[in-house]
Formats: sequence, structure tokens, C-alpha cells
Amino acid sequence: MAANNRRMSGKKGAQVGSGGKRRRGLEGKGPTPPAEMRKGHTKNRIANAKAKQTARRPQQRRGGKAASELVVGRNPVVEALREGVPASTLYVQQFIDNDERVREALQLAADRGGINLMEAPRPELDRMTNGLNHQGLVLQVPPYEYAHPEDLAAAAYDEGADPLIVALDGVTDPRNLGAVVRSVSAFGGHGVVVPERRAAGMTAGAWKTSAGTAARTPVARATNLTRALESYQKAGLTVVGLAADGETELGELAALDGPVVIVVGSEGKGLSRLVGETCDIRVRIPMPGGAESLNAGVAAGVVLYEASRRRA
Repeated sequence: MAANNRRMSGKKGAQVGSGGKRRRGLEGKGPTPPAEMRKGHTKNRIANAKAKQTARRPQQRRGGKAASELVVGRNPVVEALREGVPASTLYVQQFIDNDERVREALQLAADRGGINLMEAPRPELDRMTNGLNHQGLVLQVPPYEYAHPEDLAAAAYDEGADPLIVALDGVTDPRNLGAVVRSVSAFGGHGVVVPERRAAGMTAGAWKTSAGTAARTPVARATNLTRALESYQKAGLTVVGLAADGETELGELAALDGPVVIVVGSEGKGLSRLVGETCDIRVRIPMPGGAESLNAGVAAGVVLYEASRRRA
């Protein structure tokens, strides 16, 4: 009989109770977690997507830094200080003739604060400036810290706004860059993108032309402009290129109402081939006066005004 019982048993060893599993199974699992934490819920998927985007987003600007720059000469130094160009050190020649410009430069530097005043012999200033006519005043401008192109769109979305960005293709004059920065600031844009090579950077000249707006309008630097534009397209932005032979007239462009990147080429050559092929739409600005083209600063200002008017 004992042998019979052993054959009928499906498990080895004694079985005593359920080990508390049934009791625990009857216990509650606590309050229902919020939708963002429930796996499979729509809000959970959205929260996960935002978390991944935040993880990919640079925690600090990683567009690189420019080289430091020297502003040389009494008038240029005074103008740079008047326009709020960032500066780290003002070098003044020993035994300098103390005229109005020297006094104003010293006063502006002292009023602003944070600028070191250094007295140096003339041979030292000659060496620093490679023999340029510095007239006893040299202003050191620290390296500009560029944003990353992704930062511009991310900042716009954080504000609850559709990104409005200007990208410059082949623009080499820093004054044009400064003018574009000024227009972007005036019309509520979110920044400017420039290529890393063969393009104007944020020099003292660009700062001066921006009339101080460069302090609140970020400039991003792209290693490869075409890839940066493709990345914007994947993020849902429409890439609009300005071209004299564009198939769409500016007044007919509906894309300005949404997230958009406006690409401006150089005055002479316009958009480069690869950048032009990357654009979703090529737009022309009507010019009844018959001018062949506009410089980058003016062209960007016209389109930014139209975008601002539609978004108002």
C-alpha cells in the first residue's frame, strides 16, 4: 500500500501548506500608480520618450569654443567696450599719452567690472599684436562658447514655442552674422547656426554689429551643416532655403507658421549644392526694384519679419 502511495504522488518530499503564497496573493498591491508609471499606458510612453530626449540632450553647450581674440587700437577698443563686447583684460601701455579715448576706455572697463586692467611696456604689446598699430590699447576678448544646434530647438520647445532658427551657409562676413543675430533677437527667433569651417564666427566685429543682442541670442556651430539640417528635419522642423530661383514666393510659404529653419546663403554664390538639395522648400523674396540679391542680414530680416507677423 505504501508503495502504491509513492507511485501516485507526483512530487518528492512532504507538501505542507502553500508557503504563504495564497495569503500574499489576497493582499492588496497598494494604490494604483499614476498613468506615467504604468507600463503600456500612452502617458508612460510619452514620459519615456521625453526622458530619452533629455538624456540625449547635452547638459551644457557642446558646440565648442572659438579662439580668443584681440581688439587693437584706441577707437576699436572704445567701440567694443561701448557695444558690450565681452572682454577679459584691457592692456594699457606704460607711460601712454592720456587722451579722451584712453580715459573713456579705462572708465568703461571699470564701470562694467570683471575686466582686468594690465599695464604693459610697448614691446610686450608689439609682441602680442604682431606689430600692429595698437596705439597703446589692446582688449582681449575671451573665446565665444557656441551652443549645439540641438540646443536651439530644445530651448524653443521648452518654452512651448515652435522653433524659429536661421542657418547661414557660406556667410563669411562677421558683420552679416551680427546683423542676422540682431534680426533673430528682434523678431523672436531662437538662435543662429553657422558651419564650423569657411564661415563667419562670433568675433568682436560680429558682437558689435549685433548691438549687444548676441548676449541673449545663442549661436550654434555645426561640424557639418547638411547633417545638422537633416537632424532638424527628423525633429519635425521644415528646412526653408532662400534662393533667387526658388519655386515658392515668400508670401505663399505656409511653413513659417510652424517649426522652421531658414537657410540663408552667401550674397554671391547663394546656397551650396548639398545644402540646397537638403532643403524641403526653396523660397524667393520678390524684389520689384530689380535687385539681383540681398545680403544675408537683410534677407534674413525680411523672412523673420514675415514669420513674426504670422505668428503674432
